[in-house]
Amino acid sequence: MPKSSRDNDIDFEIRFYESILKESPDFIEALMALADLYTKKGLYREGLVLDEKLSRMRSDDPVIFYNLACSYALVNEQSAALSAIKKSIELGYDDFDHLYADADLASLLADEQFRQYLKGVQKKRLASKTIVPKKE
Repeated sequence: MPKSSRDNDIDFEIRFYESILKESPDFIEALMALADLYTKKGLYREGLVLDEKLSRMRSDDPVIFYNLACSYALVNEQSAALSAIKKSIELGYDDFDHLYADADLASLLADEQFRQYLKGVQKKRLASKTIVPKKE
């Protein structure tokens, strides 16, 4: 079966970012792009390796930990996925609409306890954004 132009584009981009990383192995944006491309291509373990590296390099970045959670979920490492998504949320990740729709996290979202945890977090965040007027 011949490759589609999309597959060819992904392969080209993978080779491009891999060549950049040979010269600059800690180039954050290239690491992020390549991890995403590996995932799109179904190379989940390769993407996970890069996401783990990124989480060590940017230990305070909620998006990095969100992506790490997705990678763990895709390789069926549920406990690690749960830890990573909780860390992402603790660091400030708050795009819950995206989270609920993300197919990469389907295995986590199937867990009732995790969904209850998310609802609790959302409720707390909503309450903290509500401004209570001062009494004069």
